[in-house]
Amino acid sequence: MLLGQFTIDVRMLEVIVLAAGRGTRMKSELPKVLHPIGGKPMVACVLDTARQLGAKRIHVVVGHGASQVSDAVAAPDVEIYVQSEQLGTGHAALQAAPYCHADSTVLVLFGDVPLLSAGILADVVSAAETQPTLLAATVEDPSGYGRVIRSTDGSFARVVEQKDGLPHELEVTEVNTGVLAARGSELVAWLGQVKNDNAQGEFYLPDVLSLALRDGKKVSVVVTDKSNEISGVNDRAQLEALERAHQRQKADELMAAGVHVMDASRLDVRGSLVCGTDVVLDANVLIEGEVRLGNDVVIEANCVLKDCVIGDGTIVRAFTHIEGAAVAAHCQVGPYARLRPGADLGDGAKVGNFVEVKNSTFGAGAKANHLAYVGDANVGSGSNIGAGTITCNYDGANKHRTELGDNVFIGSNSTLVAPLTVENDGFVAAGSTVTSKVGESQLAVGRAKQRNIDGWKRPEKPKQ
Repeated sequence: MLLGQFTIDVRMLEVIVLAAGRGTRMKSELPKVLHPIGGKPMVACVLDTARQLGAKRIHVVVGHGASQVSDAVAAPDVEIYVQSEQLGTGHAALQAAPYCHADSTVLVLFGDVPLLSAGILADVVSAAETQPTLLAATVEDPSGYGRVIRSTDGSFARVVEQKDGLPHELEVTEVNTGVLAARGSELVAWLGQVKNDNAQGEFYLPDVLSLALRDGKKVSVVVTDKSNEISGVNDRAQLEALERAHQRQKADELMAAGVHVMDASRLDVRGSLVCGTDVVLDANVLIEGEVRLGNDVVIEANCVLKDCVIGDGTIVRAFTHIEGAAVAAHCQVGPYARLRPGADLGDGAKVGNFVEVKNSTFGAGAKANHLAYVGDANVGSGSNIGAGTITCNYDGANKHRTELGDNVFIGSNSTLVAPLTVENDGFVAAGSTVTSKVGESQLAVGRAKQRNIDGWKRPEKPKQ
């Protein structure tokens, strides 16, 4: 199996994901593993990594909020198991392990540890081909973690939990991440023998490794020094810390690919971002969903891009919001513009400040530069929509379309009442309300006649 730069020659891989915990310190009705990292539930991040490793089957153990978690992870390669009582990680893994193939390599992951990379896990899976394997980490502050205790020859001896450790054991800085892998038949047998005679009265998953040693097996330990990767989430502060670590990693990946990120600490990618060459991302840019940026695209500060495609050489000015839109090459959008779902701008189109476009197409070179609303419309190539213009597309029950041909000019402060057609080279005078078709090259004037009244007196405030 090929994994990026890693080649893993393994038995069939199955992954158990433990996702049953309540997460009381989150102080939330949402199950802990459904809180997002990078725009997706933590447990979904873990499942993505399992798939990247090439897992043939994924077993998710749920408990608190079982139906919500089950709905979130549902997929053809996922099987769900319910842990009705939360009696520890060993008990949780036992809910799924008997359903794994006896000869599979079974990797146990945690739904609230979302940043573990496929690279380090590939090492764990490879080592587990010959012997049960634990993922350990070296950390500066081991508080809260189980300690990995080694024999005098440096081999694995056991894992001691924080509450069960002796003072000299608690000084150890090599800690248990909880992640381990073993052959399916062996894992099931050992899990069935785990006891809960400890300070917590729980069945600890790492105890299977001591049972492996008892049975004459050697235990391999893969060690990482990437503390962010092995960190779990128990409260809101930890969630925020991992979000920032995730975003920094995304920014580093973009910069390594040639993207000019103006401030890596103020970029959020909550989805997928694909960039061409020489893309510039200024401060406070937020990416959501699936976003594709062409070559030489500039995204200025404080923009939000969601589920959109931006063509080569386009500039998105500051404070612009684009969602569900397609923008072609060499366009200018913003500042303070909003493209809503269904907006489709042709090459060289311009949508300026305080212009909102929804479910509308702009032909090549069409523009609406100031203070306009264009909804449910087709705007032809080279047409110009003046400041203050709106399309009246909704009659209170139904939406209607406005059709503007090529090279149409709509004067400022015009009201276009749909359904309406303005044919090629049509011209609408400023301040007009247009309710009927404007033919090719016609001028439409839809104003009330002006009256100037002599002797008119301005209203006065009543005297106090």
